Amino acid sequence: MAKPQWMKRFAKWHIWLGWLVAVPLLMWTVSGLLMVSRPIEEVRGNHLRQPVQEQALPPDTNIAIALPEDGTRPVKSVSTAMQGSVAITTITYMDGTVERFSAEGVKLPKTGEVAARAIIAERIVGGDKVASSTFFAAEDVPIDFRRPMNVWQVVLEDGTNVYVSQDTGEIAAVRTRFWRVFDFMWGLHIMDLETRAKTHHPILVFFAALAAITVTFGSILMFRRRKKKVRANAG
Repeated sequence: MAKPQWMKRFAKWHIWLGWLVAVPLLMWTVSGLLMVSRPIEEVRGNHLRQPVQEQALPPDTNIAIALPEDGTRPVKSVSTAMQGSVAITTITYMDGTVERFSAEGVKLPKTGEVAARAIIAERIVGGDKVASSTFFAAEDVPIDFRRPMNVWQVVLEDGTNVYVSQDTGEIAAVRTRFWRVFDFMWGLHIMDLETRAKTHHPILVFFAALAAITVTFGSILMFRRRKKKVRANAG
């Protein structure tokens, strides 16, 4: 007699929990469906990047860079690579700042607005069709970038936002219209629209736990109904 009573309680709890988790379950399903509707390479805008042929450093490259010796600016890394037809040495300091030098040891200026537009026109499909360009400091970047980096945001006529690092002159990110939709859906999926980074958000954990309990109750009730059906057929 006790068992049927518990089953009735499970059925009642299952119904109420079902109503409670219906909205987040629908939200997770719809947002997940949209996020997988296109290849991730297309979401990231890789199809808009023009192929760049890598070049080897000339054998006679002479790098004349003097690192700070007084210890006031500790160096994190030093790298030299070809940018276009010129060998550029990039020094990254422990505080996150970056400086670039020519092979002759001449410090290169930061990437300006004109240079950023030229880089995008050369490396991005449709990059010559610019609607606007804006500089953002590392502590005030737009939500669709979310990286502590000084960047130029170049908005194309089709709504794509292309970000160029002021320090390195490299394209740091390509944000298409669909990427921004994807990003919003990702925020809904993890229930963190503010930072869109906390996959362990308390609200998410709470509703996920309720959904798991609801499914468990439903599974138990499914076997109960199956037994009733078998007994009815046997009778």
